[in-house]
Parts: sequence; C-alpha cells; structure tokens
Amino acid sequence: MSTTVKHSSPSTHETNDSTNHSKNRGGRKTWLSLTFRILATLALVGFVLQRVEWESLVSLLKSLQWQWFAAGQAIAIAIQVVAGIRWSALARPIGFIHSTGFFIWRFFEGVFFNLCLPSSIGGDVVKAYRLSDTNPGRLLAGCTILADRLAGVSALGILAGSALLSLRLKLSLSSTAVVASLLLVSVLLGFRLTIGNLDRFLDLLPTNHRIRQFLAQLLPYQVRPSLMGKAVAWSLIVQVGASVSVALMARGIGVTLGLGIWFSVVPLIALAIVLPISINGVGIREGGMVFLLSRWGIAEEQAVAIGLLWFFATIVTGLIGGFLFLLDRRSPKSILTNETLGS
Repeated sequence: MSTTVKHSSPSTHETNDSTNHSKNRGGRKTWLSLTFRILATLALVGFVLQRVEWESLVSLLKSLQWQWFAAGQAIAIAIQVVAGIRWSALARPIGFIHSTGFFIWRFFEGVFFNLCLPSSIGGDVVKAYRLSDTNPGRLLAGCTILADRLAGVSALGILAGSALLSLRLKLSLSSTAVVASLLLVSVLLGFRLTIGNLDRFLDLLPTNHRIRQFLAQLLPYQVRPSLMGKAVAWSLIVQVGASVSVALMARGIGVTLGLGIWFSVVPLIALAIVLPISINGVGIREGGMVFLLSRWGIAEEQAVAIGLLWFFATIVTGLIGGFLFLLDRRSPKSILTNETLGS
C-alpha cells in the first residue's frame, strides 16, 4: 500500500505567515489604542478634578432640582427614539424590511454597548450583528451605520457653526436662521455631489487605499443620495434636542444660559467625544464644559457638574438599551429584500 504525502507549497506557507503577521499586528494595534485611551481618560479626569473644589461640586449635585434633570433625561431618551427613526429611514429603502420599532430597539442596544465596550465603535458593531445574521447583510448594515454617523456629524457641524457665528458676530435670530440655512444647503449639496458620483471618486484612488475602502461603504446610497439629506434633517432634530436636554439639566443646578450658547457648546463637545481619545468621552465632556463655559462666567465646579449630569443621563439611556437587549437576545433573521436599492 502506497502512502501519498502532501507537501504545502512555499507560497502557502508565505501566505499563512503573512496572515498571522497581519493578525498579530492588528492585535497589537488594538491593545496600544486601548491603552492610550485608558491613559488619556485617566489624565483628563485627573486634570479636571484637580481644578475643582470637591465640597462645592458635591454641594452643587446635592442641590440639584430633580424635576429639571428628569425633563432633560426625558428629552435625552426621546432623541434616541428619533435617532432610531433616522437609522430606519436609511436602512429600509436599501433592503432591510424590519419595522421602525425594531430599529429603535436596536439603536438603544447600541447606546448600551457603547457604554460597556472601550471602543468608540463597539455599539455600531453590535448593531450590525443584531440587524442581520448573514455576512452580506451585516456588511450592508455597516453601510447604514456609517451613513447614520456621517449624517449626525454633519448636523453637529451645522448647529455648532451657525451658533458660533451668531454669538461671535452678534447676529439677529433671522440672520442666524439664514446662516444655518446656508450651512444646511452646503452640506446637502456636498452629499449630493459626492455620493451621487461616488464611483468616479473611487476610481481616482488606489484599490487598497484606506479612504477608498471607507467611502466604498456608501456605494449603496449612490442611486438614492436624497436619503442622506433626509437623515441630516432627522439629525438636526436629534442635536437640537441634545442641546435642550443639557440646558435643562444645567438649569437644575442654577445655571441659566441662552439656548444659543448651548447650541454651540453641546455640539462642539459631542464632536470631541466622537474622536477616539477617551473612553465614553469621560474627561472630554467635563473638561470641555469647563473650557467652553468659562467665557460665560460659569464656575469650574458648575461646569463639571453639568458634564457629570450629562454623562449620568447617558448612562440611564444606555441602561434602557441593556434592558431591551436582555428582553430580546435572539439572533436576527435575514430579511433583506431581493431588490436592494429598488433596482
């Protein structure tokens, strides 16, 4: 009886070695990033806390009028519902036929996992996995989540930009509305031109270029770029609500500032939180409040207290998502339509 021995070709060994090397390098990069964020979080928290008087901070939090905080918390929850509707408006037209309530449910779960996981995209990954049970479905889910994020960041820029210009130039309400409208039109036109001609932009970039790989995720929206415009409109509602929510919580500790100030402060801090610097924005939120509110005569203890109340409201909202996750931990069924993008 003859025995056949199969030998792996050198190219196979080289491929395996290359794959293992890439995995090891990716793992090291992840741990380095996590270590950096932990150290940055500790440094930011230490920097903020050394500038405040603990007795004054504790006294402020004890004096909180809970009806104002409850009102702010209610709005914080409501805007997550609106954000879930926005996500549904981006996902359903390109193939997902889940109900709007399903998307709202999954969006709250994403908020919860954003709190639990150290990565800034942890909640997004969970949402993609909870939206579909197939790899193609999860890739398409990732497209919807990226589009959702871009719409949110665009709305932050519009709101913060118009509010800052209004405060700096002392514009009237009508002039501020004109500025906001111009910024909105610019963003919508930008989305229309870039996403509507996305394949042409991709052809200008090398195949393995990171920017190309990033932008390619938006290809499902090329034939329906108007969806991004609608998402930006929903996002403006979300960001206005977030600013009002923080303003109400600040009112609970006696800080009364005009909404125009909050429309600039809250979006700017929210933009900073998006950056992968600290875990869950801890330290950035409080330090940002101290830095931005100082020009309005707000004491550091008050600013830190507002940041802490904002974070506490985020935790409460996230816990709702955790409860919803416990209620429904079933794997999602793949219910993509056969004719994606209406083709």
